[in-house]
Amino acid sequence: MQYGHVSGDTGGSKHSRKRKIATIGITSLVLVAMVVAVAVGVNHHGKSSDGQGNAGGDHGAGGRDLKASMKAIQTICRPTDYKQACIDSLSSDGNTTDPKQLIRVGFNATIVKITEAAKNSSMLQELEKDPRAKKALENCNELMDFAIADLKQSFDKVGHLDMSKIDEVLTELKIWLSASGTYLETCLDGFENTSSNAGEKMRKALKISAELTSNALAIVTDISSVLNSFQIPGLSRRLLSKEESKFFDPTTGDLPRWVSAEERRLLAASPATTTPNVIVAQDGSGKYKTISEALQDVPKKNNQTFIIYVKEGIYNEEVTIQRGMTHVMMIGDGPTKTKVSGNKNFIDGTPTFKTAPFMVIGDNFMAKDMGFENTAGAEKHQAVALRVQSDMSIFYNCQMDAYQDTLYAHTKRQFYRDCTISGTIDFIFGDAAVVFQNCKMVVRKPMANQQCIVTAQGRKDVREPTGTVLQNCVITSDPLYYPLRSTIRSFLGRPWKEYSRTIIMNTEIQDLIQPEGWLPWVGDFGLNTCFYAEINNEGPGSNMARRVKWAGVKTVPPDQAIDFTPGKFIQGDIWIPPTGVPYSSGLMSA
Repeated sequence: MQYGHVSGDTGGSKHSRKRKIATIGITSLVLVAMVVAVAVGVNHHGKSSDGQGNAGGDHGAGGRDLKASMKAIQTICRPTDYKQACIDSLSSDGNTTDPKQLIRVGFNATIVKITEAAKNSSMLQELEKDPRAKKALENCNELMDFAIADLKQSFDKVGHLDMSKIDEVLTELKIWLSASGTYLETCLDGFENTSSNAGEKMRKALKISAELTSNALAIVTDISSVLNSFQIPGLSRRLLSKEESKFFDPTTGDLPRWVSAEERRLLAASPATTTPNVIVAQDGSGKYKTISEALQDVPKKNNQTFIIYVKEGIYNEEVTIQRGMTHVMMIGDGPTKTKVSGNKNFIDGTPTFKTAPFMVIGDNFMAKDMGFENTAGAEKHQAVALRVQSDMSIFYNCQMDAYQDTLYAHTKRQFYRDCTISGTIDFIFGDAAVVFQNCKMVVRKPMANQQCIVTAQGRKDVREPTGTVLQNCVITSDPLYYPLRSTIRSFLGRPWKEYSRTIIMNTEIQDLIQPEGWLPWVGDFGLNTCFYAEINNEGPGSNMARRVKWAGVKTVPPDQAIDFTPGKFIQGDIWIPPTGVPYSSGLMSA
């Protein structure tokens, strides 16, 4: 793999050479900052491989190299929260200043160290007696695999850096790094309510990994100032701006030039006229009777849309769109006609992470006219209907029904349009960058001793580009809950993690929501660090007069509200219009 290479270089102009130098420089710096800072730090405890740090003395050229290397490392680590951990990790290869060598050492260390951690987790799993802890350790192995995969994706993306798309690349890196950190946190969440000390052991084992992941996110967030401090030839602020010509024009409806003719035909086709690649039907009229069987036909790492038509029926199966299954489109006969159903739940021994009957990992997934449900019931507590960690995923005219933890918007960028999500406690939760547009949130009747919360967003690091946005939605009562809404209270959300972020804008909030609006998680946790905002909402539940007065409840002026629209918040103008899904890029009227 080559980094910063420009094909067909035969010398070129002086300006061209400067651009190439800038590309090589930025590629090297971002790779060192992003990959190495994370990679070397996985389970690395602040020492080099000989356990002696980097002591060496200042002797001639070697000493000058060491000083140059340390100065570069200190500059890269400047914006981080765990500076010593950052410096120690980047110093682990002695005084080398060769970015490629640092990358090779760091990346190989990532694979080795995470593999070792997975083996240790497997050993703990074999010895573990607590069944819940045993399952949590099993999930940690899977989550570490996700983290490795996202690091590899970051590595490949930056290795082929296009200067004209620097903003897009940095955004994707922040999304993927945020996901890596969330996977570590999800691993640790799995040990709640366990009786052994396995969770504490895992927390200690992952401490440095979490710190270095946070550091890498800090470096990317502050990358502009880092690059400026290196004074790379040919770099200007202009190079960090977007190329407006590549975006969808929401005022005219024109698609970007890069949308292929084939994709345009797909946009123009209705479900009735679209020819699917595979048909699933329980009555035998399709190629397969189950969705899981149909997924066997999906080409690995596919770049073309693969359409699966799922005919009417309730599909009681566990479906996983694996990481290699990209660009899958699943079309049903309607959200109440084609349903994927399950009943796994926390009370009966399944970790929350594994309770969903439908799980989406592969990027660019799209579901249309589909339903997802978990029928375990309120008494079974956490029981997810749909878990999504697919980047640039879309759900259009779909329905998700359960009680506690209905929709697990786990990680990465997601868009939901014209969907219905029903539940009781924290029924939209996770740490994705997600926008719900024109959706309906239906609060259901909980158990007698419970209260209802619509959202529980899980941002752990203030630099994460994640959050839950409800735009032009409706928050309403299920008919069975409606007569109880004055005695069984409902709230807009609560801070699951320290920097929880939820924005509700241009939404009809009906009278089920309590005047306080937001509910604490426990004590004062997250009340000063969360980011909760209500913007231009309507309905009796939108009255702000008696809202809680936490420091984390913000007033967002109209000129900043656009930052939370899908065009900006999840870069939707790039990837949503080619699907043909109805979409408003910016602000909408309530």
